Amino acid sequence: MNLTLKIWRQKDAQSKGKMETYKVNDISEHMSFLEMMDVLNEQLIAAGDEPVAFDHDCREGICGMCSMYINGEAHGPDRGVTTCQLHMRMFKDGDTITIEPFRAAAFPVIKDLIVDRTSFERIQQAGGYISVNTSGNTQDANAIPISKHAADEAMDAATCIGCGACVATCKNSSAMLFVGAKVSQYALLPQGQVEAADRVKNMVAQMDLEGFGNCTNTGACEIECPKGISLDNIARMNRELIKASL
Repeated sequence: MNLTLKIWRQKDAQSKGKMETYKVNDISEHMSFLEMMDVLNEQLIAAGDEPVAFDHDCREGICGMCSMYINGEAHGPDRGVTTCQLHMRMFKDGDTITIEPFRAAAFPVIKDLIVDRTSFERIQQAGGYISVNTSGNTQDANAIPISKHAADEAMDAATCIGCGACVATCKNSSAMLFVGAKVSQYALLPQGQVEAADRVKNMVAQMDLEGFGNCTNTGACEIECPKGISLDNIARMNRELIKASL
């Protein structure tokens, strides 16, 4: 495939960015999107130009670092995958592909397609922990009875990789799907009950402090989430917050 790429280039957080146009040829439909970006960067380096900076690590859909906004969609046109799992077979020969970083005030651009998502880390640090009995008489986790339904729902919530697709997709740049998932994975289990009230209040307060918007229930976040995190988690977070406030 021969493609035209329109890519956001920005030298650093203080510089003004702009879209640049590049051509890439002989791209295999079996390549992943990041492999296509590697081809572009090799081409740029060979020409003595600055390669496009983009975040990546595992390239297996686990870490969520490869976040890109592709043709107006977080992680691109496929569903249930991260950018590194998106394959070029989703595009056609001659296509023009627009590639941008995730856009949100709480996700400032560091360089090109890389954004600073440490706001998510601060939200988790505000309440994402449980008390642990270190007295030497600690109860074995497997000895605590938990219903299969609760365990399954907690595991579903815990699959959130914190990529930020929900924020990038939301017209309000809301992080409520992410926070809802992180609250839910503890709230559904008995180990998380000790700090439940403080946890949800602290995490929601930090979310607001970081500048994320509110949820208006359009459902776009669930659709674009590569792990299919359910909107039910937002409802659970709201219930937990009301209960804690009362």
